[in-house]
Amino acid sequence: MKKKLFNQISVIGLGLIGSSFSLAIKKNKIANKVIGYSRSNSTRKAANKLNLVDTVANTLIKSVKGSDLIIICTPLSIYPKIIREIMPHLEKNSIVTDVGSAKSTTINEVSDLFSKCVEFIPAHPIAGTEQSGPYAGFPELFIGRWCIITPLKNNKPSSVNKIKKLWKSLGSKVEIMSPERHDRVMAITSHLPHLIAYNIVSTAADLETVTRQEIVKYSASGFRDFTRIASSDPVMWRDIFLKNKDAVLKMIGRFSKDLSALQKAVRWEDSETLYKIFSRTRKVREKIISAGQDIDAVDFGRSNTRKKVSKIKNWKK
Repeated sequence: MKKKLFNQISVIGLGLIGSSFSLAIKKNKIANKVIGYSRSNSTRKAANKLNLVDTVANTLIKSVKGSDLIIICTPLSIYPKIIREIMPHLEKNSIVTDVGSAKSTTINEVSDLFSKCVEFIPAHPIAGTEQSGPYAGFPELFIGRWCIITPLKNNKPSSVNKIKKLWKSLGSKVEIMSPERHDRVMAITSHLPHLIAYNIVSTAADLETVTRQEIVKYSASGFRDFTRIASSDPVMWRDIFLKNKDAVLKMIGRFSKDLSALQKAVRWEDSETLYKIFSRTRKVREKIISAGQDIDAVDFGRSNTRKKVSKIKNWKK
């Protein structure tokens, strides 16, 4: 029998990413056993009902005992608390990894909490949907998506390769990157778009000249896409912006400058400038499709990919 990559994997946090990871690990037979934990009793019940993991632990400490890999799939702000609690109970030579979207600040906050016999290897699968909770998970989430690993200087190459192999086994494309570069890239490709979406939807909701009923009734596809992004988990995104604030603030500054230039072009009816900008941005979209990061389908292929979301929306009830 072929030896599995890990003996026992502990998944801390069973929301969209944690539940998808657990299902993918089981489907691809990466480990002999998968243990899951959530601090929410309703999530633990759902995990049992959905058979997300082999065992659902009722305490954080119980969830990590005997595991050679622990993956943290929680909001960034509670990483230090989790690591302090589990550290005395981790196996020698075990690996702790994560799925967080901000690296530099997080690494600075938690790296000193680990003993020398436990390695922390940060990672970030760039995958997800606007849905959250255990019912939102599905094992194909990571297929064809990028996972960025941001190793620490003291990580063993063999351990990093193991995490690399883990994500490749789940169908991901893997990139090695420094934490600082990761944060800069994510600030423009993920964090700033989410911030803009939250702001646009908030502005629309606050407009006195347009009723909320009209916003819902006449929402065009562009606005609907912003509302989809702006419906993402508020706790997770609050933490991301605060943990990656330096890179995000730099991108906001650049965005504000470019937005001001667009504002001037509209005010002075500078059609040539507007046409140049819109043509250039259209080419970026074409490159994203060519790279396989999206599909060139009508309405983004929604008619073929719609899911039943009633369970996802009401899973806590």
